[in-house]
Formats: sequence, C-alpha cells, structure tokens
Amino acid sequence: MRKYFLPWTKTALVLVYLVIVAGALVRMTGSGMGCPDWPKCFGYYIPPTEEKELLYTPGKEYSKGQVIIKEESLLVAKDHFVAPTNFESTHWEKYTKHDYAIFNPLHTWIEYINRLIGALAGLACVIALFFSFGYWKENKKLIVLSLLICFLMGFQAWLGKTVVDSVLNPYKITTHMLAALLIVAVQLFVVYSVQEKQKTKTFHSEFKWVVVAALGLTIAQIIFGTQVRESVDTIVEAGLPKEVWLQNPKGGFYMHRSFSIVVLFTNLFLFWRNRELKLGINRINWIMVLLCLEILSGISMYYFNFPFGFQTLHIVIATILFGLQFYLLLESSKKNTN
Repeated sequence: MRKYFLPWTKTALVLVYLVIVAGALVRMTGSGMGCPDWPKCFGYYIPPTEEKELLYTPGKEYSKGQVIIKEESLLVAKDHFVAPTNFESTHWEKYTKHDYAIFNPLHTWIEYINRLIGALAGLACVIALFFSFGYWKENKKLIVLSLLICFLMGFQAWLGKTVVDSVLNPYKITTHMLAALLIVAVQLFVVYSVQEKQKTKTFHSEFKWVVVAALGLTIAQIIFGTQVRESVDTIVEAGLPKEVWLQNPKGGFYMHRSFSIVVLFTNLFLFWRNRELKLGINRINWIMVLLCLEILSGISMYYFNFPFGFQTLHIVIATILFGLQFYLLLESSKKNTN
C-alpha cells in the first residue's frame, strides 16, 4: 500500500491545482452562476446544452429536484411526474436560495467542468487516504494529515455551495480561494514528510526567516488581488467596457500594485543570499521566474485592458508561487548545521 501513497498524493495535488485553474477560468468568464444550484446543475447530473431543455415541456417526464426556468424564476420539481398539457403549479416549488435564473450554455459547462475536476480531486484524496494506512505502524501522522485533507476538500465543496447560494458573494469567494491554498499547503507537507529522508540539504537560518517573510507577503498579495478582482467584478456587472475597468481603481488596487515591489525585492534578496551563501537552491530560480511572469501579467492587464486569459494566468501563477515558497519553507525549516 505504501508505494502507492505518494503517487496518489501527488496526483491529488495536481488535481487540486487543476481545480484552481478551472476556478480561475470560471472567474474570468463570469461563469460562477453557470450552475445556479448545487451539487447538481439545474437539477441534472449532466447539465443541459440548450435553453429549451429548461423550459416547461408538456409530456416530458420530470424527476424530483429537476429545475425549469419559468417567468424568469427557477422552479424545482417536487415529485416524479409526467408534465400535463397545462402547467400545474402543484408539482413545482420556487427555488428559494436566490433568484438568479439565467441560462448560458458556455457558462454552465465551464462551471460544470470546474465541479467535475473538483470531484475527481476529492476522489484522489480519498484514495490517497486509503493508501496512507500503509504507514500505520511507522508514521500515523500521514494518516491524520490525509484525513485532514479529505475534510478540507469537503469543507471546500461546502464553501463552493455557499458561494453559489450567495450569488458570488466577494468575501466568500476570497475564503474559497484561501481554503484552496490551505489544502495545497497540507498536501505539500505530506509530500515533504514522505520525501524528506531522500534529501539532505543545509540551510542558513537567516534564509529560512526571509522565506517565511516572502511566503507571508505572497499570501497578502493574493488577498489584495482578490479584493481588486472583487471591485472589477462590480464594474463588469454594470456592463462597462474593459477600457474603464481600472480608470478609478478601488479595492486596494494601489496597495496591490505597490506591494508587488516589496514582494519582488524580498525574493531578490533570497536569490542573492542563495548565491552568496552557495546554498545551491535551484527552487529559488523558479520562484524568480514565476514572480517575473506574475508581474508582467499584472502589467499587461493594466495597460492592455485585460487580454483574454491573463486573469486566469495571474491567479494560477500566484498559487504555484505560493506552493514553491511553502515547500521551500518546509525544506529550510529542517535542522541545520550552520
């Protein structure tokens, strides 16, 4: 069992990152309400592709929980029945969690794929938990952590439900994002715990604490970034063109932009100290590459009116940067001889 634990944990980690990518795509395309109910999508396990499938159809067989759109409202079937020629309200009840009743097939399927990847990630976490019992005698901590990951995945799914029920409340979206980072952190800790015996490196204590600072700054930047995104979402909902999205920026935009300089120089210091102390940490090189790409994508969004895909790229790079820094922190926290 043990030999399968690490591969499945890494598979779950990759899938969680794919969920983050899909979630960023959902955010970029405004598809968050593509499935207005949860966990199904318009009451179906496989969502419809045409609006006519969601309109009342005489002679159609409806199952309990299926949804239709009628008079700009969502109605939920109360039981299993065959629809009569004339609409009968006794078979239906109004969906009460919100009043969003718009069908957009593109948005629906983007959100559905996001949920599907999330379900696969959850399944991979459960499989990893099963194989973690191979460490029952040697390291029960891995079992506890694997169980924690499964719990956090369930909590994350619940958060996703609350986001939909709240019609994309900005604060709940931010919490949803931070919960994903927490899952990534625990998964990386599990991977490190299994692999740490395979690697013997020596780190400088000063370097370790600067890594802590750099990680904290990255988390703060992600939070500032979600606040900026929330303010942009408000403007987008007003139907304004991209050219004016950041004309009068709010939501901590200037803080986010200025803070990026602090983040850059903190990581540059790590890059310099790595070379100065001859620590041989190649991971810091990748961190600098990602940081440069992150800054360039942010500049591109500001000066080139949000090119397609750059919002998703910006979020995904930030989460990968977080993962690399967190793993570097785990390595640098190991007792050293300096």
